[in-house]
Amino acid sequence: MPGTIHIVDDDASFRTALERRLKKAGYAVTIYPSAQQLLDCLPDENAPGCILLDVCIPGISGPELQERLVKRGFRLPILFLTGHPDLRTTVKTIKAGAEDFLTKPISSTRLLEAIEQAIARHEATRPMRLELEALQDHLDKLTPREEQVFELVVQGKMNKQIAERLGAAVRTIKAHRQKVMAKMGVRSLAELVSIAQRLGVLRPPSQQ
Repeated sequence: MPGTIHIVDDDASFRTALERRLKKAGYAVTIYPSAQQLLDCLPDENAPGCILLDVCIPGISGPELQERLVKRGFRLPILFLTGHPDLRTTVKTIKAGAEDFLTKPISSTRLLEAIEQAIARHEATRPMRLELEALQDHLDKLTPREEQVFELVVQGKMNKQIAERLGAAVRTIKAHRQKVMAKMGVRSLAELVSIAQRLGVLRPPSQQ
């Protein structure tokens, strides 16, 4: 399976050995001696590939890098590598979204199997990710007032209720509502509600 493997490890000899094995298997390889270097030059998260991340590296540790990437919404799969397995760290990183936790030394068969599975899962979700990104782009184009109207509309509020809440005329709310529908590319309230749910805009009733 083609793709680029991004190795983040401070052990030069281990990196070299990994790079040799992966290139032999047909993968492109990018090396990062530190977590900061990957943060400074983030790979394309929509291209086939994954990150092989050492747990214990100087500076920003593997789990800390994962945390920062998650906060940025960066979705390239992560496979952790460690020479000293720790159950607490393993559970924490897997809960945070790591694809796998591999122990050094690792056989080529196990390594390639884990990489193939990680890339396959990542590729399978690509259409959904791209669609969500497109929807988020539409949302980002709303003005602050249009975004307020959007949130209230998907909560089921009527134009008159929204107007009272925002201190605006009903005709103004109607105009905002039409612009929201146009910018979000929908023709019905049901479509708008569906998009709001997918983007996390529609909050539970208790929080509204």
